[in-house]
Amino acid sequence: MTKTRFLALVTALALLLAIPTSVFAQRVPPHVFVGSAILDGVAAADGAAVTAWVDGEQVADTTASGGEYSLLIDQGDSSYAGKTVSFKVSGSSAAETAPWMQGGGDVLDLNAATASGAASTGDAGPAGPAGMWGRSGADGADGADGAAGAAGPPGPAGSDGNDGSDGSDGARGAAGSSGSSGSAGPAGPAGPAGAAGAGGGPLSLIALIVAAVALLAAGGSYMMGRRA
Repeated sequence: MTKTRFLALVTALALLLAIPTSVFAQRVPPHVFVGSAILDGVAAADGAAVTAWVDGEQVADTTASGGEYSLLIDQGDSSYAGKTVSFKVSGSSAAETAPWMQGGGDVLDLNAATASGAASTGDAGPAGPAGMWGRSGADGADGADGAAGAAGPPGPAGSDGNDGSDGSDGARGAAGSSGSSGSAGPAGPAGPAGAAGAGGGPLSLIALIVAAVALLAAGGSYMMGRRA
């Protein structure tokens, strides 16, 4: 049975590839589903309707043959990308659903039950084979930054820097205080005698007296200098 379903899927995909590329230039490639059609635990009768639904609207239909079905879902003027496709067998809803993908192909066994057959449904059969790989999902968001690492060891000491330029001269200091006065020096020697005046008279007498006083003063100063 599995081999038959696989061949049916391959046949359906081959038919898609046989469609001229000019058609796909205007239409989006459909999604193909093949598999078994089970109703109330037994294979659906030949001619049983198998339908596909998107958002409550029937989008494709076929009939079962030998308990198998092959269904091609073309989105037409609508956009089914990422939407869920549900199925019915003879009008009864199947438990299986699948997302519609552009150009997809899946082996999907449908198990439906009528209202009268639901109560007498036996144990579930073994799981069917896994479907074809779907398209990769979008990349997840970046994780949070990790904690900061421990500090590394200190690096080696750097080389000495260049000498700085010479500073400018400082301001001139304040002038010092005046020194104390020195002691008086010794009296100089007596000058030579003046020339003799002409003729006597009152002026000659006065000049003589002044000269005598000067000699006495010079002698006194000299004597006081020696005593000192």
